[in-house]
Amino acid sequence: MRLLTAKETILILDTDQNISWTLKTLLEHEEYPVVVVNTIERALKNFSEFRISGVIIEYQIEHVRPLEAIRKLKEMCPETYVMMLTDKETREDEYEEIMQAGVDDYFLKPIPIRKILLHIQKGLRYRNVIVEKIELEREMGEKKNEKHP
Repeated sequence: MRLLTAKETILILDTDQNISWTLKTLLEHEEYPVVVVNTIERALKNFSEFRISGVIIEYQIEHVRPLEAIRKLKEMCPETYVMMLTDKETREDEYEEIMQAGVDDYFLKPIPIRKILLHIQKGLRYRNVIVEKIELEREMGEKKNEKHP
């Protein structure tokens, strides 16, 4: 079993430069490679350019809720860990929609730094279990195909 390393790239999508810088600094201090973007389009493009393991995203971006982008992201890479941060109170139906879109953790700002790090670590551990399961299933399928030409 592969041990979790601090080499998994985290993408930050927030239009507030102060928050993006703070998160980037925090994660880089923990030795995570970090990609910072400020548009949904750039975030989706980065999934084809980088190997992104986790995303920290703001709920309100450019007056658009990014749930459709999260759905697309989860279709492309269902194992990707997604943390959503917001300073906006959400109604129960909004919260349900957020979680159904594929958000793994949802927090109201301000959030303690330690809590962000703990949830990133937890989310990436779970992501790695999923990746290992997918790889194992693929290997088992290849072995099965080798036995039955």
